[in-house]
Formats: sequence, structure tokens, C-alpha cells
Amino acid sequence: MERVTEGRWDSLPVQLSPGVLRALEEMGFAHMTPVQSATIPLFMTNKDVAAEAVTGSGKTLAFVIPIIEILLRREEKLRKKQVGAIVITPTRELAVQIDEVISHFTKYFPQFSQCLLIGGKNPMEDIERFKEQGGNIIVATPGRLEDMFRRKSEGLDLASSVKSLDILVLDEADRLLDMGFEASLNTILDILPKQRRTGLFSATQTQEVENLVRAGLRNPVRISVKEKDMAASNTQKTPTRLQNFYMICKADEKFNQLVHFLRQHKPEKHLVFFSTCACVEYYGEALKCLIRNMKIMCIHGKMKHKRNKIFMEFRKLASGVLVCTDVMARGIDIPEVNWVLQYDPPSNARYLSSLKNGTTRIGHLGSALVFLLPMEEAYVNFLSINQKCPMQEMKLQSNVMDVLPKLKSLSLADRAVYEKGMKAFVSYVQAYAKHECNLIFRLKDLDFTSLAQGFALLKMPRMPELKGKCFSDFTPVDIDTDLIAYKDKNREKQRQKFLEQRRTEWQEQGRKKKFTKNKAWSKQKAKKEKKKKMTAKRKREEINRMPVFAGWHVFHHNLKLLQLLPPEGKNL
Repeated sequence: MERVTEGRWDSLPVQLSPGVLRALEEMGFAHMTPVQSATIPLFMTNKDVAAEAVTGSGKTLAFVIPIIEILLRREEKLRKKQVGAIVITPTRELAVQIDEVISHFTKYFPQFSQCLLIGGKNPMEDIERFKEQGGNIIVATPGRLEDMFRRKSEGLDLASSVKSLDILVLDEADRLLDMGFEASLNTILDILPKQRRTGLFSATQTQEVENLVRAGLRNPVRISVKEKDMAASNTQKTPTRLQNFYMICKADEKFNQLVHFLRQHKPEKHLVFFSTCACVEYYGEALKCLIRNMKIMCIHGKMKHKRNKIFMEFRKLASGVLVCTDVMARGIDIPEVNWVLQYDPPSNARYLSSLKNGTTRIGHLGSALVFLLPMEEAYVNFLSINQKCPMQEMKLQSNVMDVLPKLKSLSLADRAVYEKGMKAFVSYVQAYAKHECNLIFRLKDLDFTSLAQGFALLKMPRMPELKGKCFSDFTPVDIDTDLIAYKDKNREKQRQKFLEQRRTEWQEQGRKKKFTKNKAWSKQKAKKEKKKKMTAKRKREEINRMPVFAGWHVFHHNLKLLQLLPPEGKNL
């Protein structure tokens, strides 16, 4: 189904409830988007739906409105602990956002209770909340929802509660599978009743999504909504309102370019994406020190309890920077984001079109910039052909200040910064080696010296990827890095205590204590020696057990040797 024309809500073939229309009016949505006008009538008339549409096209309302309408039309009204609808989404941030959208509607329908089940919270609190308030509509991440089904011993029988289920929605289905939730989804689908309506929404259609469609949906109607203004021959996957740029710069210039760009755009709101959690930790702290009078926040997948708070706080900001990994890459509605800055190209090319999500939500204008190394320029053509994501070059900014010496001084002043830099470098190299486009992003082509300078490292780390390589152009700092202290006095006190304990152990042993990896190696060596002795012992025992006619074996062996000698040898 292509090129569906949007219209007013009263033009739908199914009539919406007055409360739903009031909520839409309050939210400022006077007209439908194409994906909404295509999906809502089908979903409300007992059809399973598999919808593919670009990020920012209004997919959330395309399933929230049918959920409310279908539950309103139930013959048997839902009791407090009966679950009528479940929405499963890959990240906590997106789950929080969907839960907020649903709350705009449920305030007009107080008979419906809703429940948010996401990680980062105490599961026992979720259990108690469900017992007290119920959850006719559940919004959840796969891991937490699967965990809740196993909590029967704590007094939560969620498997019985979902027997009344009418609708299941899998939002950002391609990301659900990419992030490794396939096993959890299969467990959940096995528990849910088969007689239900299922909606599957995604920005891209992959083979894994197709397999999920076949497994979880019954004769689904497939909807593919493209941008309205594009040519019929074009299948562009990024919103047409978005301007896409790329900048070619060396590894030791990239961070300087980023800092200069952010300083020049202080009144605006930005998302900055890095490839790993360690890079977010390191560069996020660096940006906080190097850019004054600008709110800079960090968020990544390894954060447990702070993520929700940081996300909600950043959404309310008028300007600032959110430094993050691709945990924030899809479907998140952050108001009025001006620039999405992709410092490292994402490991999966499909994410690039969705990483720019915050800039084009329902008509908002915005821009995106990808930083590329000179050897990565072929990625531009790859994106244009493979992802239908055309990009235009942005030239290097002039009069850029070199902030790397300042970053080095931060590492010298605080061991925490020094260690974060080393960890960030190692994680970046390891992520680069696993890049999906390994024909373009080749580890052997990386200029490690330039890269280390771009990370403002004090010395090269020890890691397998650098073994046997020479870095004559890299000049390490002329100090013992073991002497760099933590700025945090308590942490430094603990470190000194540990070092003292280690020195005492060395003195007691009369030699320098081996590191853990060497201890493991020595155990391995001892094991080999033992194996060698056992083999020799077994051979001796075999010789001792040799029969009386062993002489024949020796003779036969010598005869074989004689047959291998040249003719002159035989004459001898």
C-alpha cells in the first residue's frame, strides 16, 4: 500500500470516540499522517498489520488510537488486573515516551489502567503497583516483561492476566531483533493467547522482521508508507525534511571539529552519537570541561538507574547536548533537536537513517552530520545506494582551536580521565573491527597513531590489535603513568592501599608478583609439562609390555629404512 493521502480524523471510515478526538485536539494533531490513515481502519477491523514507515511518520498514534478504540468496544469490560493490550518496544526511553502518549488518552477514559514495565526499576515495585492499580494497557521492554511472567512465586500471575489480551504491538520490530531480544519475544509470544490482533511496526524491513511476521501474525495486511513528496521511482528511507551532511577529517582533527561545531551552535539542541559506552563516558566528560555555558548530558545502555531521569530532563531543555550511543537511535521523540551529530558511523548502516529521528518529528526541521575518516569516504556512496540516504559534503571548519593538549592535561591531572581514555580507545578499536561494512571500515587501514592522538592518549594501550605494530610517530608522555593519581581522594586512597598490599605480597614472595594473566599462563605451562611426562611414562610402559618377538618388529623397522636408502647404500 503506497502513497496513502492524509486527511482529517473525521474522514476515517471508522468513527473515533469523542474522548479520542478531544485528546488529539489537545495534542495539536488536526490531521492524520499517511501511516495513521492506512493503519487505523485496518487495525480496528480485526486485521493484523505489518507496517513499514520512516521514523517520525506518526507510527505511535497509529497503534495507540486502535488500542483505545478496541478496548472501548469490548463486550465484556476489563477488570483491573485483566490485560487488554501490550506494547513491546526495544528501549526504556521509547517505552516511557509511548506510555506518556497513552496517558493523554486514558485521562479521558479513567476506566483503563496502564502499567509501565521497564528495566532500571525494582521489579518488586512493579509487582506491587500492578497488584494495586492493575494494568489494562501494558507498555514494556522485552526483558522486563519476560521477567514479570516468571514472578508467580511473588504473587503476580501475569500469564493468567493476559488471557483477556486483545492487541499486541511490537514497535521498532527491526531494532527488537537487532538488540538480541528474539529469545525473549519467542517466550512472550508462546504465553500470549493466539486469538488476538497483532501490529508490527518498523522503519526497515529485514529478513528477521519477515520471519517474525510469519511467526506472530495471521495473514497480515502489509503497509509501506513513503514520503509523500518524493518521486515514484525514489524509495528514500530518510525523511525529506532532513538535511544530511558528512565531513571528511583525520582522526586527530575530528574531536577539535566537534568541539568547534558545538561552540558555534550553543543556543541549539544536539544529539551526539558515539560507537561505544566507554567513548560516551570519556568524550562526554571532556565536552563538559571544554565547552562552557552549555548543558551537556550523557546516556548509554550500561546505565541502570539514571537513564530515565537524564532522558526526561534533556527532553525539557531548550538547548544543550545529549552524548549517547545508539540506545537512543530510534523512535525517540525529543522536541526541537537541531542537529544529530554522528561522531562515529554506526555499526549497522540501517541505523543511520533512524539516528536522525529527533530532528524531523511530525514536521520539525533539522539536520544531521556524519564525521568520516578519509579512508571511509566510500561510505557516502554506500548510504546513497544501499540506504537511499543522499548526503552532501560539509567542508572542514576554519580557525579551529586545538583542544587535545587540554584533554591530555585533564588525563594527567586525574587518573579517572586517563583510564576512561584508554578504555574508550580500546572499545572503539574493537567496535571498528566488528563493523557491518567491513569492506569500507577495515581495521588494517586505521591510522592508529592519528587515532591515539585524537583520543589524546598519554601512551599506547596494550591490546591484541596493536601487537607487533610500530608507532614511531606517536610520542608518549615522559612520565610514569602509574604515578597519576585520582582526583577523587577516597578513590586514590583505596588505590594506594591496594598498591601497598601488592608490594607487601611481592616482598613476602621474594619476587615480583605475576599479573593474573601470567598466573594463568604458568598454570597452563605446568599442565603441558605434566601432560608431557604422562606421555613419556605411557611410552615406557608400552615398551615394557612389548612381546618376546619384539626383535622382529625392530628388524622389520630396519628393513623398511633400508628400502628407503639409495642403491649404493644397499650395496653397503
